[in-house]
Amino acid sequence: MTSGGPLAGFTIVELAGLGALPFGTGKLADMGADVIRVHRTNDVPDEPRAARYSEYNRGWRSIAVDLKQPEGIEVIHRLVEHADAFVESFRPGVCERLGIGPDDLLARNPKLVYGRLTGWGQDGPLAQSAGHSLNYESLTGAIGSIGPEHGPPVPLLMVLGDFAGGGLHLAYGVVCALLEAQRSGKGQVVDVAMVDGVASLFATFYGMAASGMHTEDIGTNFFDGGSPVYNVYETADGKYVTVAPIEPQFWALLLDKLGLDAATIEDRDDRAQWPALKARLSRIIKTKTRSEWQAELEGTDVCFAPVYRFGEAHEHPHNVARGMFRPTPDGAAREMTPAPRFSRTPGQPGPSYDHPGSGTDTVLSGLCGFAADDIAKLRATGAIA
Repeated sequence: MTSGGPLAGFTIVELAGLGALPFGTGKLADMGADVIRVHRTNDVPDEPRAARYSEYNRGWRSIAVDLKQPEGIEVIHRLVEHADAFVESFRPGVCERLGIGPDDLLARNPKLVYGRLTGWGQDGPLAQSAGHSLNYESLTGAIGSIGPEHGPPVPLLMVLGDFAGGGLHLAYGVVCALLEAQRSGKGQVVDVAMVDGVASLFATFYGMAASGMHTEDIGTNFFDGGSPVYNVYETADGKYVTVAPIEPQFWALLLDKLGLDAATIEDRDDRAQWPALKARLSRIIKTKTRSEWQAELEGTDVCFAPVYRFGEAHEHPHNVARGMFRPTPDGAAREMTPAPRFSRTPGQPGPSYDHPGSGTDTVLSGLCGFAADDIAKLRATGAIA
């Protein structure tokens, strides 16, 4: 359980899910919320094992409950009486059939925020269909607008659908509802659909497309690789750098650094001249290595940054200075530190739980007030593990 942080004192019950759901609840845990993950009883290992670090487990407590038993459902009801929010990522209707739908749980805690995370939402013709991040990114036009010039769309590592469109929107929605519940004393359901979240991320580009500023010809627009002013360039050592001097004064500075005269080169504001100007910049930037360009351009106003891979991002001096990464508790890997940053109540990653169900006794006794005998009876019947 994480201590401190702006969400300290809030308790979130999560029905264990994959991908987007733990990404979202992990953000809440990083900010101090006590996130209690409810695993299935058959997730509990036969033999206890030492804690193993997982980005998907840090900061949670874990209990194991059999949701097919009435006694197990009653455990969930008792939990939410002491919780501020309950979140799940089952298909629409599943929780209702189990007896832990919004009506069931809000009857036990009228102030409860009930967060529902799905791909397609709680209604609509696709609501009961399976899907993944790539599908939600497809339907909204997101990947249909990203790719090489005249080429096919490019998958985007689940970032837009699962994590930004899903998990982050869940965390945002839950926090908004928690704030409202503090004023009204009433809970509500938060319907988070990844497809909605992706669309919201691209709201600006829908407007740009409607105005004609962004066309459907992939790779030829200002922000998708078509413009020489906002692009990725290869360096002499086969690595890459980015330049984005959109403002005229920043563009002028880049030209000066590259030894170019604006009066004698292609017009950056003429789309017809973009290919030639992009080719010119490509030739120049390819004459030096990534590190050489870093030495010349980094820290100036040319809007420059080297392209790093995941395995080297922690090495950049700026990321080091801001403490963006830190060793995991076991020292075997690195983890992100919480973002955003707070001056008085900073977030703090908590430890991973030992194994699914490892916190069952402490949560039920400490949070819900179950007596030791009651816990023993529940375990004997298999309602908890």
